[in-house]
Amino acid sequence: MTRLVRTHRTDVESLLLDMGLNVNDVDRITPGPSTALGSVDEVVVQRALQFRILSDGRVITLGSWGKTVGEALADAELVVDAYDEVLVNGVRRQLDEQLSAPSTRMSEVTYRRSDIWGNRRVDPYEVRVIRAVPIVIDDGTLPFEVRTTAQTVGEALRQAEITIYLGDIVHPSLGSEIVTSMRVTIQRSLPVVVEADGRVVRTRTRGETVSDALAETKIGFAGLDVVEPGLDEELHDGIRISITRVSHQVEVEEEIASFETVYVPDTTLPIDTQQMMEPGAEGITRSRFRIRYENGQETERRLEDTWVAQEPAERVIAYGQGIEPQTFTAADGRQITYWRKIRMFASSYSAGTAGVSPDKSYYGRTYTGEIMRFGIVAVDPAIIPLRSQVYVQDYGLGDALDIGSAIRARRIDLGYDDSNLVMWNRWVDVYLLWPPPPAHQITWVLPNWPRLPQ
Repeated sequence: MTRLVRTHRTDVESLLLDMGLNVNDVDRITPGPSTALGSVDEVVVQRALQFRILSDGRVITLGSWGKTVGEALADAELVVDAYDEVLVNGVRRQLDEQLSAPSTRMSEVTYRRSDIWGNRRVDPYEVRVIRAVPIVIDDGTLPFEVRTTAQTVGEALRQAEITIYLGDIVHPSLGSEIVTSMRVTIQRSLPVVVEADGRVVRTRTRGETVSDALAETKIGFAGLDVVEPGLDEELHDGIRISITRVSHQVEVEEEIASFETVYVPDTTLPIDTQQMMEPGAEGITRSRFRIRYENGQETERRLEDTWVAQEPAERVIAYGQGIEPQTFTAADGRQITYWRKIRMFASSYSAGTAGVSPDKSYYGRTYTGEIMRFGIVAVDPAIIPLRSQVYVQDYGLGDALDIGSAIRARRIDLGYDDSNLVMWNRWVDVYLLWPPPPAHQITWVLPNWPRLPQ
């Protein structure tokens, strides 16, 4: 600040004393204190920065023209190395860091002569030097020394950029207070990877073997499970442990052999009736397999034994061979005597619809050489013997004198003249008239084709 004063003093030094302005030895006065005032128009006082330094149990107060905290400490003849910590007004600073403007405060107004310079007060810089202490770190290799200003072991390790992993053991504990020449021992855990049950677990362990690592991770194994490497294998950094779940299962497979059906004649049963004599049984052969599963996937299937659990047994069905004459009254009142009634699918044809060209010599002729007419029917000779006689409901009497490539089993083709052809396409009852043919010409068990409608 600048003030205009009047004085009777003769030199600069007495002027400053008269004004009550205290000047320190390091303050700069221009012109010098012994300069006569007669030749001076202006006196400039430059104040040095004030420091209050706490270091090594001492309090040092001084003024300094240093622009950095390092220069101020040098003025105080204090040696600070790179490991020591310097706090300026409670904030950590580097030695070469420029000092910020000092803080000021306003004091109470009085009426002393010195107060002509105002009531502004400049606070000194509060500098604290925290000395680094040496400690020894034993990290499992060669011990080494670090210097630290930390208060606890954990802070010291963090300052030294030493990473502590989950599972590591630090002695003394991380919260222990730092003392000079302390020895900090770190028992390192090893990183391991465990693959089991479709999961990958990454962890660390202080165990010495694979078995120890699995015990710490609480991943169990039992029975036939396979652990690789082996349980006694020593651990190393980054070891990968895999557990293959192994289980065995016994499975029984069955092979079914169908049984045969045997038909036996029975003269006590009426024709076209059947009776079950033996139900039959399928043959069963069983095979026992032992199956190995690894992680739920089948890896091996081994046959252990095979045995016949049940021999096949024939099914025996008795079919009737009893033939007795039977009668019924037709629609026209005639008495019809027959030995067998068969439900058959009937179609119809004539000479013109038989599929034979008129210029053929056998046009209009049946298989037996008869001229085609109403009353001739085509049959399957295995079912209805040729030249036998039948009665067809709604058709009348028919002579079995023809055959056809499509007329098989329960099919019958009813003959007509071209002039009176009636189209048939339905199921009817066909009566085989008495007398029956010789036994060797009878098909005792009729085929079920075409299949009867339900």
